[in-house]
Order: sequence, then C-alpha cells, then structure tokens
Amino acid sequence: MTALLVALGGAIGAVLRYLVGRALNARFPWGTFAVNVAGSALLGFLAGTTGATQALLGTGLCGALTTYSTFGYETVDLFARGHRARAVAYVAATFTAGFGAATFTLLAVS
Repeated sequence: MTALLVALGGAIGAVLRYLVGRALNARFPWGTFAVNVAGSALLGFLAGTTGATQALLGTGLCGALTTYSTFGYETVDLFARGHRARAVAYVAATFTAGFGAATFTLLAVS
C-alpha cells in the first residue's frame, strides 16, 4: 500500500513539475526554481508526518515535484551559454529560498 501512495504522489508531482515548467520557463529556469522552493516549503511543513501522509505527499509528491538534476543541468547550461552571473545568482537564490522556505514552514508548524 505504501508503494502505491508513493507512486500516486509521484505521478501528481511529476505532472505538476511539467506544467509549472511549461508555464514559467521562457528565458530563465523559473519553473524549476518555483517547484524546488514550493517542494522545500511543503517538506518543511510535512517534517513531522509519518505513514500514509509522508508516503503520498513527502516522498511521492515532493520527490517528483522537486528536481535537483534539472537544477544542476540548468545551472551548467547557463554557464555554458556564457551567463555566469545568472548561473551563480540562480544557485544562490535556489539554495537561499529553498532552505528559507523549509525552515519557515518547519518552524511555523512546530
């Protein structure tokens, strides 16, 4: 049963990531930034959950919604296209916003 919950959450998260990326990615990877920050916030909020909720939303939804590999690829792509300052800003903003969002929601529910 747990594996099915992870699969269901993963399916939903993957579709959400795709839709947000399509809507926001034009000249800068805003879609990846948005889903990574939103996923970090949701994981912070879910930090104390267990069982079905954690499987469905934490592991499944957030696992598929957030994407470190795409973040890494987009950063390297920005560097390769000569946008070094944008790449550095993207990394700094993603880490700052992601950790900030997770911290904020974790503390808000504590």
